Amino acid sequence: MTHVSERSGAGSSPTGAGGDRQPWTAGTGRSPRKRSVSYADAGVSIEAGDRAVELLKSKVKQTRRPEVMGDLGGFAGLFRLDTTKYKNPILASSTDGVGTKLVIAQQMDIHDTVGIDLVAMVVDDLVACGAEPLFLLDYIATGEVVPEKVAEIGAGIADGCRYAGCALLGGETAEHPGVLRPDEYDISATGVGVVEESLILSSERVEVGDVVIAMRSSGLHSNGYSLVRHVLLGAGRMRLDVVIEDFGRQRTLGEELLTPTKIYAQDCLKLIAEAEVRALAHVTGGGIPGNLVRILPEHVDAVVDRATWKPQPVFDLIQSKGRIEDPAMESTFNMGVGMFAIVSAEDADRALATLTGRGVDAWQAGEIIEGTGEVRMVGQHTRG
Repeated sequence: MTHVSERSGAGSSPTGAGGDRQPWTAGTGRSPRKRSVSYADAGVSIEAGDRAVELLKSKVKQTRRPEVMGDLGGFAGLFRLDTTKYKNPILASSTDGVGTKLVIAQQMDIHDTVGIDLVAMVVDDLVACGAEPLFLLDYIATGEVVPEKVAEIGAGIADGCRYAGCALLGGETAEHPGVLRPDEYDISATGVGVVEESLILSSERVEVGDVVIAMRSSGLHSNGYSLVRHVLLGAGRMRLDVVIEDFGRQRTLGEELLTPTKIYAQDCLKLIAEAEVRALAHVTGGGIPGNLVRILPEHVDAVVDRATWKPQPVFDLIQSKGRIEDPAMESTFNMGVGMFAIVSAEDADRALATLTGRGVDAWQAGEIIEGTGEVRMVGQHTRG
């Protein structure tokens, strides 16, 4: 950010008393103003931005990897890629945001979890092609920089990076007065990863007879919140502070809606190292069918049996309050599964043991059969 000010205009002599040269000014033909105009007068506080950076430095340092060069404050983040580890390294990149889940955070004045959501949306797309997340750059736009609030958001981003094993290499905080309300903000991030070319995961690896393994989500993750807000807070007139008995632990609706997105990156990298993984599907917008279909070749179908798991109570609440049909639910929400792995049948048990050993709730949810590149959802979820 730069400081903006106005100096005296036409009528000012380029030399002052005693003949000393004065700074050059462009003539405007107007009378000189009584005082300069600062960036703060326009609603932007450079000091607040600097303070937010200072509050974040210790958190960012916790995400540092050996490849990171320099420190915060440079014009660009530097990362020394160790090319000796690869024969043909391929860089992967992904960018994403959190969406209208941020509205819930702003209404509840809780800001230290949405950063985890942000990282999850980026790094779990990276690992879906087999890439190890290396570093992430964030962007925060807000109507007013409140250092403590920005630090909370940034702390969540740093936490997410630690969970994913990637460095928070840099970013930008922008103050947009007059565009966003003082309490409004939006966040986004771009991540970069690396994968050996011969180990890239894709639909080309998927074969008939492979097993579909599901990994449980932590809840809604970061998709479908426009529908959630419409159904529960709009038409349903529910309050965020109401305790929902089905959620357990005296948990409020707002707390459930702000549950951070599960980050699978390190779990999936370990899985790739231990078992024959054909492909991974990160379940985001589009739900299970819309994302699983992205990793299927044209000659196979994926059969997913709903009876193998029970979605979290929040999905039942949304469906019942909104009277939403099953197909609409499954095309909008993850329904309790945040990531799918397609593995060889021979390695299915090893894959499940690896995930279970890392504390991931995982199970065999289906299989790959001959077909035409479609996802077949069969059976019914356990209810109640």
